[in-house]
Amino acid sequence: MLHAPSDSLEEPDLTFTRFVAARWRALTHTAYLLTGDFHEAEDLVQTTLARVYPHWRRLRMDTVEHYVRRALVNTNRSRHRRRRVVEFLLPVLPDTRPAHEDGTGVEGIGEHDVLALALSQLPQRQRAVVVLRYCEDLSLEEVADILGCSVGTVKSQASRALSKLRTHPDLAHHSVRLGDPR
Repeated sequence: MLHAPSDSLEEPDLTFTRFVAARWRALTHTAYLLTGDFHEAEDLVQTTLARVYPHWRRLRMDTVEHYVRRALVNTNRSRHRRRRVVEFLLPVLPDTRPAHEDGTGVEGIGEHDVLALALSQLPQRQRAVVVLRYCEDLSLEEVADILGCSVGTVKSQASRALSKLRTHPDLAHHSVRLGDPR
């Protein structure tokens, strides 16, 4: 249980440490779905937490989760803007990837890897909406607040993203369930 920071120098550090220990795995999972790469996800979470830490004392503990999620999405946006080299993320090495009967090359790859690969092909905002809405199970209002947009924008971005994911050739071979954008 997190407690509100006090004036002592040790207490904010302790609550921050406890928060990181309790939420690291969930934050890394969200970051993985946003980036499509485990190592980049860890870097994204570390960068986000480093940016959040100086403000930790001023945060209300009842809003800290929301604040960190928003910072994670915004840090990912900044990372995307600065990226100069295009990266192609593959779930396995190209020379060892088993081919599926129809030539799609997805046999033997887990559903989460296929979903991460399909998500990586969505525009950044659509990917963020899908991850926050369906993977993090946030409400439309929460997603809109985190992304700094209207609920209608979240709905339209979710609809477009789900439409693309439903027609993605690699997802046709897996039982990934895609929700209704409403």
